[in-house]
Amino acid sequence: PVTDSSETIIDCFLSETRRLGIEVLTGQPVKNIWKENEYWCIESIKTNFTCDKLVIATGSNPKMWDILKKLGHKMVNAVPSLFTFNIKDTRIKNLAGISTFAEVKIPNSGLESEGPLLITHWGMSGPGILKLSAWGARELNDCDYQFSIFVNWVPGFNPDTILEGLRSIKKSSAKQKVSKYAQFELPKRLWVKLVTAAAISGDEVWANVSKTQLDKLAFQLTKGEFTVNGKSTFKDEFVTAGGVDLKEIDFKSFRSKKYKSLYLAGEVLNIDAVTGGFNFQNAWTGGYMVAKAIAGDIIS
Repeated sequence: PVTDSSETIIDCFLSETRRLGIEVLTGQPVKNIWKENEYWCIESIKTNFTCDKLVIATGSNPKMWDILKKLGHKMVNAVPSLFTFNIKDTRIKNLAGISTFAEVKIPNSGLESEGPLLITHWGMSGPGILKLSAWGARELNDCDYQFSIFVNWVPGFNPDTILEGLRSIKKSSAKQKVSKYAQFELPKRLWVKLVTAAAISGDEVWANVSKTQLDKLAFQLTKGEFTVNGKSTFKDEFVTAGGVDLKEIDFKSFRSKKYKSLYLAGEVLNIDAVTGGFNFQNAWTGGYMVAKAIAGDIIS
């Protein structure tokens, strides 16, 4: 919205409900839902309702998940998704706020991603990390968020190919201090930390760097191993993975395959994306598809 305020979006929806004469009821948590003949019965803490078509778009509300389970739907357990990694390591200490494009892998898992990596006060974040947390949400939950990652600060290079570049720099900048100028377009402070981690002192010039030190620097640049010890707290996650098993949904209409008159949309389904924006898109698309399906049935 032009106001850059989410309140404008809420006002838009409320304005439409008033224009169309739709009643919005608040403060009525649902206690139970059941099917009676051709109708749905909904019991709230204040009153009961009946309807012939029911849409559930309640996100990761655990009470609603329990109700759906009682109705026979298979529920995939909830785990956090899109979270940051807690890492304490001298190589990133005091570098909070630095962001650079990187490749991140979790060894022996097949999980990897690339993108901007943001160093924070508590570890690592940014799209490169968040994507990895989404793709590995269940695996990382299973290991209690204790694992290692390999970070390649110079994507496209490996230890062997970066070594060629380092040897070339050693020849062309022999009298220059290694830590004075950052190479490979890395942030200066990060470069200094990686140089130090390769056992190269701040006063060392390129000409005096040994083969062993070059090898260590090559690995720090392309395959540095970092230990992850936990994640951002549960309330800080953007989304949650889990919900109604997708095999039980007809995605032409977002209709339940178990009940022709039941529709489910948004994060009540086992759908989670790599950014919050895509999760909004999923919710809105699902709502649109449900509305079209119900309107089509009414018209026909």
